[in-house]
Amino acid sequence: MKMNALDWISMILLVIGGLNWGLVGFFEYDLVAEIFGAGSTGAKIVYDLVGIAALYSIFGAAKMGRKSQPAM
Repeated sequence: MKMNALDWISMILLVIGGLNWGLVGFFEYDLVAEIFGAGSTGAKIVYDLVGIAALYSIFGAAKMGRKSQPAM
């Protein structure tokens, strides 16, 4: 399946979010908050975009799952 631009953006945001959560979990270091400021509008936007990317990916995975099931 070929990925479109929105798929790539979503994947990049999910990688950023995953790496940030890894830093938080292993080192108690929030890179997004460090860059934009804890509780800042910029940090909130990044967190919101990562969440939206996750939802987009959930629906995309469900859609792919429906396509791959054999017809009955």
